[in-house]
Amino acid sequence: MADHRVQERTSVEQVTAAELAKAVEQLIAVSNSFSSRIVGQGNLRWSLLIALLAGGHVLLESVPGLAKTMAANTLATSVKGQFNRIQCTPDLLPSDITGTQIFDNTSNTFKTQLGPVHANFVLLDEINRSSAKTQSAMLEAMQERQTSIGGTVYKVPSPFLVIATQNPIEQEGTYLLPEAQLDRFLIKEIVYYPTIDEELEILDRLDAGVFSGNGATEGVISLDDVLALQELTSRIYIDGALRRYIVSLVSATRNATSVVGEKLGGLVEVGASPRGSIAFVQAARAYALLNGRGHVIPEDVKAIAHRVLRHRIILGFEADAEGVTTDEIITAIVAAIPAP
Repeated sequence: MADHRVQERTSVEQVTAAELAKAVEQLIAVSNSFSSRIVGQGNLRWSLLIALLAGGHVLLESVPGLAKTMAANTLATSVKGQFNRIQCTPDLLPSDITGTQIFDNTSNTFKTQLGPVHANFVLLDEINRSSAKTQSAMLEAMQERQTSIGGTVYKVPSPFLVIATQNPIEQEGTYLLPEAQLDRFLIKEIVYYPTIDEELEILDRLDAGVFSGNGATEGVISLDDVLALQELTSRIYIDGALRRYIVSLVSATRNATSVVGEKLGGLVEVGASPRGSIAFVQAARAYALLNGRGHVIPEDVKAIAHRVLRHRIILGFEADAEGVTTDEIITAIVAAIPAP
């Protein structure tokens, strides 16, 4: 059995130096395009690019006004993708997202009108304000890459990236995302306020017209290039020892007490599922490619640990009372598990 797994891993075509050089050139172009309109927010840029390369989805947590919509739109424009924004509200219906059938009086037939989720980049603003029924419709689109309208299945475009935001304040009247849907997000990023210098730069760019229509970003690569980059990402080499390291980290979230002790481990109610290990491998490959390497190193795994695990660990009420966050648990687990 083990020999069979080794044979499968070694049969994957290795990334060539020419492919790597071309990918790095394209990713630098996209990154520069992003930075031309978004001031700072390096972690946000990295998270969006990781998700884009790995073919996953991103959950963003922050207060309003931190350029999340502009960041998503800028990324979509830089790769010539279609971008749609959906403002989630309690009265939002599943059909408002997926689409519906409309009766055409001229032909006496029903015509399908696809919803805004049928785009390459979809921003779900304040996803936790939509009802559970609407969230379940999004779950189908995120996981199955399709929607069902009138008994007919419609595939979403490829590449397909959902960027969902949630506000950590004003939780009254919101619908918490169920664990099943949280697990569908490849990574979760927390977006913080800019520094004073960055905020001054924002004002300077505003006066210079960078954020106006005239300063809009142009596409630097195509959607076909993105699909090629995703295929290349799937071929980034990851050693068996690193795979075991990843599984050990994920497993530690389920047995946190034995790894980090009763004080911290006892605060964890639910750990990450095997989907966390899958996300870890996908994100690590993307992170390695973003750093210009055709193979994953232990530092890549450590660098993405918080992004991959912070929404997959459920803490008890004692953690909230003591002010302990999932990031602190993850930091302790990474420190406790020796890297290869």
